[in-house]
Amino acid sequence: MKLVKDYRFIDYITQGYVLVVGLLILFFHRNTVAVWPVLLAAHALVLVGVHYVIKRASLAPENKFFRFLRHFYPILLYTGFYRETGALNQMFIEGVLDPFFIRLEERLFGCQPSLEFMTVLPYRWAAELMYAAYFSYYVMIVGIGLTLFLRDKRAFDHYVSTVSFVFYMCYLTYIFLPVVGPRLFSRDLGGFHLLPDVLPPHVPEIPEPVQSAIFFKIMAIIYDIFESPGAAFPSSHVAVAICTLFFTYKYLKKLRLIHAICVLLLCASTVYGRYHYVVDVIGGALVAAILVPIANWCYNRFGGQSTDKGE
Repeated sequence: MKLVKDYRFIDYITQGYVLVVGLLILFFHRNTVAVWPVLLAAHALVLVGVHYVIKRASLAPENKFFRFLRHFYPILLYTGFYRETGALNQMFIEGVLDPFFIRLEERLFGCQPSLEFMTVLPYRWAAELMYAAYFSYYVMIVGIGLTLFLRDKRAFDHYVSTVSFVFYMCYLTYIFLPVVGPRLFSRDLGGFHLLPDVLPPHVPEIPEPVQSAIFFKIMAIIYDIFESPGAAFPSSHVAVAICTLFFTYKYLKKLRLIHAICVLLLCASTVYGRYHYVVDVIGGALVAAILVPIANWCYNRFGGQSTDKGE
């Protein structure tokens, strides 16, 4: 089913996300989004630019540059969309919801697992394993995507469509439900801080062996550059990692066992590294369980397959 000529499912959801968030900025920015005119103009530019890329790729399929953009433009937008949520997450809720999540963790587990986990395994080998598993999130997205792109363009189109759908729904949630995560126990982030009545009696320091781990340092650099405070619930790391696992099981069956182990370690690492509360992980798993089947249905319904020549 085609609603717009040359559009695929990925184009509908990308343009839809850009339009919806643009309207939210226009009508609800109030005094919480200082650069709202710039963001609004950026959304208009993306709407026009994406449409232009789609049409040019259709009219000139032999043009390698536009064919590249046609396949990869959503991936090029992920970081910008993610970072933007940090500028928009005060439009509907003032402050952050971390106190609620901290109290919920206490009621469910009798402690703060995100603080206790590392104290159980304060060793460099454990830190290397856990932070490498957390870093593997980027390897999963790129590695599975490139493998599918080289093997089957239609499978790649299916992959990008589904992963993007999960990402966009997580990003929308972050705008409405700002949660920073356990790193807020140790320091202020994005101007947010916890009041004394929410803080545990003792917040363990990160052990020296953990801080000496190579992947601990790599992730610290990545978060300093790209992190958007207020994007913890649900965990997009968990949701998207499970989404990539679905495609391994569907298209790359030889990799599924090792990939499944990596995803399980990644889920544990989000808590070990104090990036997420346990309920964030549960939320991410539920998001994947709900959204991946919906994305599959929509992909088949609204024009998912590639129509490029030679594909």
